[in-house]
Amino acid sequence: MTDLSGSKDPKAVAEALAAATLAADPVAGAELTAFAAPSRNQWWDVWDQFKVHKGALTGAAVFFIIFVGVVFGPYVWRISPTYIDFMAMSAGPSWSHPFGTDPLGRDLLARMMSGGRISIAVGMTAMIISIFLGTLVGVVAGFFRKLDGPLMRLTDLFLALPVLPLLLVMVMLFRQALANVLGVNMGIFVLIVSAIGVTSWMRTARIVRGEVLALKEREFVLASRSIGTPPRRIIMRHVLPNVMSPIMVSATLGIATAIITESVLSFLGLGFPPDFPTWGRLLYDGIEYMQDYPELVLWPGIAISLTVLSVNYIGDGLRDALDPRLRR
Repeated sequence: MTDLSGSKDPKAVAEALAAATLAADPVAGAELTAFAAPSRNQWWDVWDQFKVHKGALTGAAVFFIIFVGVVFGPYVWRISPTYIDFMAMSAGPSWSHPFGTDPLGRDLLARMMSGGRISIAVGMTAMIISIFLGTLVGVVAGFFRKLDGPLMRLTDLFLALPVLPLLLVMVMLFRQALANVLGVNMGIFVLIVSAIGVTSWMRTARIVRGEVLALKEREFVLASRSIGTPPRRIIMRHVLPNVMSPIMVSATLGIATAIITESVLSFLGLGFPPDFPTWGRLLYDGIEYMQDYPELVLWPGIAISLTVLSVNYIGDGLRDALDPRLRR
């Protein structure tokens, strides 16, 4: 018999008790040992499942390389994206200009890194706006039955609207007004991220609403209601933490959607000005010279495709990793 009367360490007591029980009864001792072991953080289980998805790992690696390149690359490659080299107009790839130059002699690598910063910033900011609006509408509609009908009809209304024509109208109406208040560059940035965020929250709202409708009938939520916990506290403590999985998946996919939408607007000439390049703007500027200098559209097209594809793979991997039914 093990003497535990002089021990004050709970962990030592549990380990000694498990060892003594294992010696007397192997089956019960094994169960007690598993019970006494410290619980494993659930995010390690998510990471283990995420690692199984090879496409998601590859997408995460590609997106990390692109993100580091556009954020820290300009500190290494010192050429300004607006510097004009009159001796190297429309030059091909070389040691001094690895991606070549445009018809004005501006370095394409510097412009790609500068444009990538803006495109990814637009994607991230628009995603935050979209996720915030979608989560707010979805939680309120799912938790409060009286507001469910009106909010879902509002969601259906936004889903029925043609997104691209609506974005074009918003840009045409508010572009000059915001430029006068915030400046040309900041004004168009605020306008584009706001327009994309306001027109892309609906699917997140529907997903979150469905999760909340199921969660609010669970025992822990009903128990909180029975003891008089206010709805705001129930939502913050019990509902929101349990709908983070679909929100995270929607967030990753929202980045890709926002980058594509911004690229389309810039490609149509309604995005950022020429001295504030994005990948979509670089495509727009290179269309006129595409037959003679295909690299003008090749590099930004590859950057957009790789970024969107990698983010989509990350979202696919997160969806599988965060779904307990798919964990192995």
